[in-house]
Amino acid sequence: MGCLVRATALILTLFGLCGLPTVNAAPSNQLALRSSSALVVDLATGKTLYQKSASTTRPIASLTKLMTALVVLDAKQSLNQMLTIDEHDRDAVKYTHSRIRIGTQVTRRDALHLALMSSENRMASALARHYPGGRTAFVKAMNRKAQQLGMRHTRFYDSTGLSAQNVSTARDLAKLLAVAYRQPLIRQFTQDSDQPVTFQTPSYSLMFNNTNPLVKNPDWGVGLSKTGFTDEAGRCLIMRAKPDNRELAIILLNSVGKRTPIGDANRIRKWLKAG
Repeated sequence: MGCLVRATALILTLFGLCGLPTVNAAPSNQLALRSSSALVVDLATGKTLYQKSASTTRPIASLTKLMTALVVLDAKQSLNQMLTIDEHDRDAVKYTHSRIRIGTQVTRRDALHLALMSSENRMASALARHYPGGRTAFVKAMNRKAQQLGMRHTRFYDSTGLSAQNVSTARDLAKLLAVAYRQPLIRQFTQDSDQPVTFQTPSYSLMFNNTNPLVKNPDWGVGLSKTGFTDEAGRCLIMRAKPDNRELAIILLNSVGKRTPIGDANRIRKWLKAG
């Protein structure tokens, strides 16, 4: 375990995200963002270009699902195994709606795809239930992974992000982004703009869309992204993108307004171009 932690720390250091140096970080008053916490890192240099309350611990909503995906892939269970959505996957925290019917059978691969691309809570719940040892073991694995990555201010209580007790900081999430980006399947699923899915049991079809509209804009060159929202967390966005041929890590937490994180991302892009 010690070797794994040291190896992970080395990888994060090489990505420029282990310490996240704040040299040349712009003062917050030079860029007016609506997000309560923000972090922008130039991935070519590892330098922080902008930060705002980047070390403040906040609820992270469905950004949680990036860690969910890492734990699922670490377990190396068959992605072709069929999972069944049951009553235990209903949202008993926020009572949110889902188009996924109780009794639906879905492959682990499709469940992971829809959890990442469309932030489908029932899929994220089922992934945890079908983990060896069930939900309790899954959440323990999430927190163990966070410790391995040096995410010292991060805590997980569920696999969906519906719990307000799922908390992190923008700096911790930059570490999660760096490691998640090394997983081709996570990159692929979060880049997809939409996906039709036909379920066999019961028989029905649905079209699913990416919750981040920027993936449809080639000018952004989104390599990985995840959105999130709860009342406690506000609107959240974590993204690795290459606007104007500049590789960036962007983390935005607790924005108010449905499109505010997208607006902040565009404000960041304009600010960098002007600078």
